Amino acid sequence: MTDDGTRQEVLVVTGMSGAGRSTVGNALEDLGWYVVDNLPPQMLKPLVELASRAGDAIPKIAAVIDVRGGRLFSELGAVIEELRTTASVQVVFLEATDDALVRRFEQVRRPHPLQGDGDTILDGIVAERARMLQIRESSDVIIDTSDLNIHQLATEIQETFAEAGAPGLQVTVMSFGFKYGVPTDADLVADMRFLPNPFWVPDLRPMTGKDARVSDYVLAQEGATEFFDNYVRALEPVLAGYQRENKRHATIAFGCTGGKHRSVAMAEKLAERIRNLPGVAVSTKHRDLGRE
Repeated sequence: MTDDGTRQEVLVVTGMSGAGRSTVGNALEDLGWYVVDNLPPQMLKPLVELASRAGDAIPKIAAVIDVRGGRLFSELGAVIEELRTTASVQVVFLEATDDALVRRFEQVRRPHPLQGDGDTILDGIVAERARMLQIRESSDVIIDTSDLNIHQLATEIQETFAEAGAPGLQVTVMSFGFKYGVPTDADLVADMRFLPNPFWVPDLRPMTGKDARVSDYVLAQEGATEFFDNYVRALEPVLAGYQRENKRHATIAFGCTGGKHRSVAMAEKLAERIRNLPGVAVSTKHRDLGRE
């Protein structure tokens, strides 16, 4: 139990080696889970107790546990049953056909964890299936990844474990000044230097694009509204595509000479416009605002 009396949420991710545990761990981390990989089963209970004392700091734990734990893995079932008395525990088991698993191990050119000297990859898979049988039968969710690529698997995890109403894409709308360099983390960059610079208007020079007078001035210039409306229309299928491809974060950058007027005004306007798009959460960042 947590300090406020609610049950700690715990997700145990296990299953066949090569079935996509790393992909699932990454997808859960994007959804806000605290993910621990290759955790010995005996460490799960102390971790849950620590998280319970931490309260909101670690609300959801996802532990990736598999046969790499060796003999320790055999105690996983007992550990899970004990945890269910105090925490909300779900077990996700990742499955795949022998052919799919063999193909994946051959592609990465790594041996199976249970593949002994002189054994084949398939020998290791057979041994792992036998060791995993009891956990598989008691799992809450079984996902067959045989015909899924990493994007499709991540999508399935997001659809299964995302909180209702949670955004699928975090968008940062950024302004910057070209004279300070183009941001290296921008996914899309738009150049606002085709518009007249408010810097050369004495009354507007000390203001920024966050001021209504500057914003009105920028958007009133020839081509500004046309550019903005067309840019938004072009962005809508891009942002929808990002969500389909499980891209969780995107940065859209607007640049002008100094990053104070035109780029700021456009960034603020775009953030306001796309904030209501489905599955999108928006924040703004004005990288060079305040520089001389």
